[in-house]
Amino acid sequence: MSENGAQPVFYYDFASPYSYLAAERINQLLPVVPEWRPIFFGALLRDIGRTPWSMREETKAAGMADCEQRALERGLPPIRWPRGWPIDSYSVMPARVAVYAGLSGRAVAFSLAAFRQVFAAGRDMTDVDNVLIAAAACELHPKAVLKGLEQQAVKDRLRANTDEAIARGVTGIPTVAVGDELYWGDDRLEQAAAALGATA
Repeated sequence: MSENGAQPVFYYDFASPYSYLAAERINQLLPVVPEWRPIFFGALLRDIGRTPWSMREETKAAGMADCEQRALERGLPPIRWPRGWPIDSYSVMPARVAVYAGLSGRAVAFSLAAFRQVFAAGRDMTDVDNVLIAAAACELHPKAVLKGLEQQAVKDRLRANTDEAIARGVTGIPTVAVGDELYWGDDRLEQAAAALGATA
C-alpha cells in the first residue's frame, strides 16, 4: 500500500500502445503492485470531448514511431499494428474479459496476454477468437469467457470503472492514480513510483 493506505490504480484500455508499454513494466517498476482497472476508453473520450493522437493525421505517424522505438529500447517484440488500428480494430470485448478475469485473480495475466495479441502479434480484438487465445493463455475456459463477457455484472463493472476514471479526472491512458494524484503516460511511471516511495 502507499503511504496513505490506498492501493494505486492502473487505468488502461487495449487499444492503447502506451498502455501496452506501461503494462509490460508497471508491476516491476512500482514499489506497490497497483490494481489493474480496465476502462472503456471510447466512452471516456466521448465524455471529455477529446481526440487522441492516434486519431489525428498530424500526430499519428510520430506517435506510432515513438511506441516502436520504446518497444525496441525495452527489448520487447517489434510492434505490429492491427489492421485499421485504432478505429477499425477497437472493441470493448477484451476490457470486459479483463473484468471477468479479475473475478478469479487473473486480470493481470489476461491483460498482458491480450496486449501481446494486439501489439506483438498485430491481432484485431474485434475477432472473438483472438480474445479467446489471450484468455486461454491464462487458463480461462472459452465457454466461461463467452458467457462471462455477456454478464450484466461484468458490463456494469466496466462502466463503473470508466465512470470512476472520468470522475477522478483521467483524460488519457495509461494513467496511474496514487491517492488524488494522476500520472498520465508511460513516461510518468517513474514519477508514480517516486510518489509511492520508491528508492532511487
